[in-house]
Amino acid sequence: MDDFKTRFKNTLFLRLYTFFKIPLLAWVRPQVLENSTEKTVLKLCLGRRTKNHLNVMYFGALGMGAEACIALKAVQAIEKSGHRIDFIFKDFQAQFLKRAEADVHFICDQGLEVEALLQKAIASKERETQTFRSYATTPDKTGNEVVAEFKVSLSVKLRQKKAS
Repeated sequence: MDDFKTRFKNTLFLRLYTFFKIPLLAWVRPQVLENSTEKTVLKLCLGRRTKNHLNVMYFGALGMGAEACIALKAVQAIEKSGHRIDFIFKDFQAQFLKRAEADVHFICDQGLEVEALLQKAIASKERETQTFRSYATTPDKTGNEVVAEFKVSLSVKLRQKKAS
């Protein structure tokens, strides 16, 4: 029961955040399946909002899922830090290995590295950038076989206080 409550709370947080900050991502309705210190797993359902004319997940939806599983970790780490930190993605690389013909799970298992990047930016007070890996699977169709791999550069900077 606690697992369901946690997943529900994390999904609600993600959907509200994206509704106000990134409406296009909210439109595809991502779900949080797992969210630990080290690992985040998001799910995008294959459906009218996410599929292309070949009935596979559209590459734009795949890109949003890849980015979102890293962004969720960054947003939560920023909240945990208590600092005002801005982040943006500077670079995106994708390798599509198989057609995503079912619901897609996006996995980022570098949560500790995301937190370390934020701590580095807090300490240096400079913009810090690091590339993170996320990958996609279609468990209902291909099990744990990776259907796409992504490399996304996350850039973070401690927000400066405005001079009075």
